[in-house]
Amino acid sequence: MTRNLLDQETSPYLLQHKDNPVHWRPWGPAALDEARAADRPILLSIGYAACHWCHVMAHESFENPEIAAVMNDLFVSIKVDREERPDIDAIYMSALQLLGSQGGWPLTMFLTPDGEPFWGGTYFPPESRWGQPGFVDIMKRIDQVWREERETVDQNRMALVQRLGLMASAESDGGSLREDSLEQLAAKLINSVDFSRGGLSGTPKFPNPPIFRLFWQAYRKTGEPSYKRAVDLLLDRMSEGGIYDHIGGGYARYSVDDRWLVPHFEKMLYDNAQIIELLTSAWLDDRNPLFEQRLRETIAWAAREMIAENGAFAASQDADSEGEEGKFYVWSATELQEFLGTNTDLFAQIYDVSPRGNFEGRNILNRLHLREKPDEDTETLMTRLRGLLFTVRDARIHPGWDDKVLADWNGLMIAALAGAAAAFDEPAWMALAETAFAAIMRDQTRTDSAGNSRLLHSYRAAKAQHEGMLDDYANMARAALQLYETTGKPAYLGHAEAWARTVDARFRDRGNGGYYFTADDAEALIVRSRHATDNAVPAGNGVMVEVFAKLALLTGDAAWRDRAEQLVSGFAAAVANQAPAHATLLCGFDLLLNADQIVIVGDRDAPDAQAMLRVVFGVSLPNRIVQVVPDGPALPPTHPASGKTRTGGRATAYICHGQTCSLPITDDSALREKLAGGAP
Repeated sequence: MTRNLLDQETSPYLLQHKDNPVHWRPWGPAALDEARAADRPILLSIGYAACHWCHVMAHESFENPEIAAVMNDLFVSIKVDREERPDIDAIYMSALQLLGSQGGWPLTMFLTPDGEPFWGGTYFPPESRWGQPGFVDIMKRIDQVWREERETVDQNRMALVQRLGLMASAESDGGSLREDSLEQLAAKLINSVDFSRGGLSGTPKFPNPPIFRLFWQAYRKTGEPSYKRAVDLLLDRMSEGGIYDHIGGGYARYSVDDRWLVPHFEKMLYDNAQIIELLTSAWLDDRNPLFEQRLRETIAWAAREMIAENGAFAASQDADSEGEEGKFYVWSATELQEFLGTNTDLFAQIYDVSPRGNFEGRNILNRLHLREKPDEDTETLMTRLRGLLFTVRDARIHPGWDDKVLADWNGLMIAALAGAAAAFDEPAWMALAETAFAAIMRDQTRTDSAGNSRLLHSYRAAKAQHEGMLDDYANMARAALQLYETTGKPAYLGHAEAWARTVDARFRDRGNGGYYFTADDAEALIVRSRHATDNAVPAGNGVMVEVFAKLALLTGDAAWRDRAEQLVSGFAAAVANQAPAHATLLCGFDLLLNADQIVIVGDRDAPDAQAMLRVVFGVSLPNRIVQVVPDGPALPPTHPASGKTRTGGRATAYICHGQTCSLPITDDSALREKLAGGAP
């Protein structure tokens, strides 16, 4: 069939390419069969809707009829949304990295008709420039190799497939981790922190939430001030930098420089979810007003601009509008003078505005240069002026919006909102979290023939599709546990248990420990991935350690603890070889060993129990597990607080570590003091 077939898809990224002259196919058996029948290689292009360089390559090459004709003559071209099919993306990105490339998007890979990679790259210019070969020249050379040097293709694809297989099936050494593994990694990684400008040293600068979450957990455990300083400095510089949207709220993906000034302007749900969680933790420690302001503004942005039609959260906002990166977000000095009038000079002083600009002749608003925070009256004025600019900016052409709902990213945001809602006592935020959770339950779940609760990864245009992957189950189970602890509703614990059982039944690597990225009944790809390495999002295997640990402690079912220990053992060798990439797993392992179990015996809805909950949620305790239970046998018999009762008819708290619990606590102040005393 000689036409573009993307018009039947629901992914906004794929639909962006439906009018290309390229005869794009979506990934699937039909496209691979077409390549086999024609004995043509596959040109696989992977990207996502908010990717700037994906747009550049699309405009330069995929919209060009002459270049499209070469693609159509020589290849079967397949377009994939990496957010919709992270399983496919992970395999071919790994293949590119095995070829010696750093990787990135757009990802451009050349495959055999069986889907086996033999060469690839990322962005290619249409003609040779910047030391890069031109896309057309590359395609013609690949075609020549395919027709005349098939043995070269076979050598490459066999080597790559073999190495991909070895990566996915790396055997466990049956080892274990040291109990101080988290502290060891924090002590090593602190040397990589840029204590001048925040974040990790180097350019570009990414938020790296899993690593900074580990620093925070290590700080709360050891009291080492440099760990707190690393987190606080990261959040401060990001929150004052151009990576933060000072007009509309929310954080961009990363900064292209080493001072958080010039962002890649796309805003991703997963980044903002993890930053909200980190801001909450840091604010709880010393009530930094900047962190509270940025958190509130970012949640307001998510509520205003990131709610999809079904009540869950959309995936991203684009970097580009009107074909230009960042155009929506930047300002000229002349524009600001027009809209702010006599307040322009003061605004310009605070937000680094000048006639020459700080970004391609225009201005990215930031406060990185400020030595001291302005006084209260000035900040009040700035709030009013930002409101004026929001109204002005809102009339501009907005960046693209990818409104597909992804279960894994929603899990991250739901957990972050539930935690923030409890910390700040904000019921509206909890309502956002519960509404999104309900939407996932309604639109992206099913029960399979074996009775397992199954998730579907993506939802858009009233269509749920793609079998849930490990990250979907892990993040939604973690979100369910956060909602259970913060609301006390038993159904959330039930959902977490059901998803954990599905993970164990359908994803488990019974030979080596840990869990595969895809289920045993999912589409068969050239390799079944298995890893615990974090990237921009926490690794599913790492998150599952936390999920299993919490389920073991909340339910008393020792099988969950066994699963957590087996998972950690399955990746012990990988952690030893590449510990920084396994920060989430190490945080979960530390929770397994050092949980702060807080049990409040009483009526959850009663004022005395509610007051105690506010105390508990008002302290930064990364390893916190909290339950409110009535008098009587409400806890598993193995729980250290089993059999504990109220004292004097009042809500009574017990703080337990291991099998030892504190004396009964009935006073809010005493509870606050005890919790604060158990941490630095």
